[in-house]
Amino acid sequence: MAGIPGLLFLLFFLLCAVGQVSPYSAPWKPTWPAYRLPVVLPQSTLNLAKPDFGAEAKLEVSSSCGPQCHKGTPLPTYEEAKQYLSYETLYANGSRTETQVGIYILSSSGDGAQHRDSGSSGKSRRKRQIYGYDSRFSIFGKDFLLNYPFSTSVKLSTGCTGTLVAEKHVLTAAHCIHDGKTYVKGTQKLRVGFLKPKFKDGGRGANDSTSAMPEQMKFQWIRVKRTHVPKGWIKGNANDIGMDYDYALLELKKPHKRKFMKIGVSPPAKQLPGGRIHFSGYDNDRPGNLVYRFCDVKDETYDLLYQQCDAQPGASGSGVYVRMWKRQQQKWERKIIGIFSGHQWVDMNGSPQDFNVAVRITPLKYAQICYWIKGNYLDCREG
Repeated sequence: MAGIPGLLFLLFFLLCAVGQVSPYSAPWKPTWPAYRLPVVLPQSTLNLAKPDFGAEAKLEVSSSCGPQCHKGTPLPTYEEAKQYLSYETLYANGSRTETQVGIYILSSSGDGAQHRDSGSSGKSRRKRQIYGYDSRFSIFGKDFLLNYPFSTSVKLSTGCTGTLVAEKHVLTAAHCIHDGKTYVKGTQKLRVGFLKPKFKDGGRGANDSTSAMPEQMKFQWIRVKRTHVPKGWIKGNANDIGMDYDYALLELKKPHKRKFMKIGVSPPAKQLPGGRIHFSGYDNDRPGNLVYRFCDVKDETYDLLYQQCDAQPGASGSGVYVRMWKRQQQKWERKIIGIFSGHQWVDMNGSPQDFNVAVRITPLKYAQICYWIKGNYLDCREG
């Protein structure tokens, strides 16, 4: 009987995750904040030579620069921000382009865009990033795996995780396809895998009341048409102290026909429901399983969230999400507010401490990613 409370606790959180139970009382609702969002628009595009696709895929990245290190780093100038948000596009035929961008703010009347003022700115490691008791939950059965939000998690052929953020788009970590110098092996023929039942309903292996085994699942793959990687991730364009620009967007060759999760600007950690984040990924120590976890945010900088969610390589690229109240539509809504990147050793008051790190979706990053998805800034005014 000792395990019953733990099972009830897990069931409660899974039901919350699929939207059947709300853990919040009626008088107080954590609400999505409103932001005045900038506009990031392409200015010019240059053809580049084809890459050699010679990098080895790394399922995690690391940095020794912790919160205090990042907080002591000056924010980028306007010109630096334009450079970091410029991006490379890789196409399925191996061709590659570089696009320079401009950053604008809407005028107060809302009838046009203006340039931002040029003076403004927007040890040895353990192989396992498990903190004490392993609090991850493997998700079994199509009733959960094929239901939102778990159904938005997909697997990349390079070994990472991604999240569906539009009808044909997947958000993931940049290091899953680019090591900072060149593209990783297999990126030219990159595919995205969707978990589906191995057998049709009623077929051999399907769940029934007499079977104690979970239904077998398989991946169905869709090829990627093109990828976008910000220049801030590519070495020589931004400082090398952190993971601020470790994100990428993949466009599929055809629609995936699943419900997706919208992106949103990351609120301050103190505004997150319970100070907690959630994400699901394909950790490589549980092959073929989708693994869900949640944990508290321990610290934050403008670009990063520091937490101790249990995770393994393979979970990199997972979309970090929260569920908050949407005042305009009067409903609860989940949004991706970050991308799980990797692991850091952090010097906390003279003693080393390790964290897992997520890249926050800031207003500028939201404007950039949204433009990649929508193709126009008018549909990117609400974060």
